[in-house]
Amino acid sequence: MTLEQAPRERLSRQLAEAVGEALRSDLAERESVLLVISGGSTPVPFLRALADMPLPWSRVEVTLADERWVSESDDDSNARLVREHLLQGEASQARFVPLTSDAATPEQGVAEVAERISGLAWPASAVVLGMGGDGHTASLFPDSRELDLALSTDEPVVAVRTPSQPQPRISLSADRLHQAYRHFLHITGEAKRDVLGKALAGDDTRALPIRAFLASPLGIYWAP
Repeated sequence: MTLEQAPRERLSRQLAEAVGEALRSDLAERESVLLVISGGSTPVPFLRALADMPLPWSRVEVTLADERWVSESDDDSNARLVREHLLQGEASQARFVPLTSDAATPEQGVAEVAERISGLAWPASAVVLGMGGDGHTASLFPDSRELDLALSTDEPVVAVRTPSQPQPRISLSADRLHQAYRHFLHITGEAKRDVLGKALAGDDTRALPIRAFLASPLGIYWAP
């Protein structure tokens, strides 16, 4: 393990412990609970650590904050990431609900996915967000033509296209992402710390969409 990996691994374990405790606490009061997680490379050690948490996984629902409109076998699929790194061992008993369908485009599939997502155990116990260098979170990109819709609609999901990304996407709306008891932000590296600092210093959500979640209680997990 490199010097860079060590604090990131520790951070991932700490976040997994916090999320595991959140799920455990809510399971004492509810029959089933929901966890919303993000894709990308940053969450991989967190997902592996979370999979080792002793939980009644059969009572846990898992879905994604956003997804590329690709097949689950695609290297870019967040669903594939979840299946390979979280849904292992005892955690394989969790009910995973993906954000894609057999429709050719997210615009054609959004109604089916919205119905599926609406049936989950909201409010979520925890939403674990990531953030890009442009200040996006989930698929709420500053250059997306659907950003205003994603920030304002009360629909659960939004089909998203953005010039900076090669694939069309689907994302939980800001309203749906807010429907959680707890929010966590998981980021690494100096560059993203600087972006977060910039976001905290202003209020233009369309310039840095992560700002949509900074006014609520937010557990920030950062490592160099």
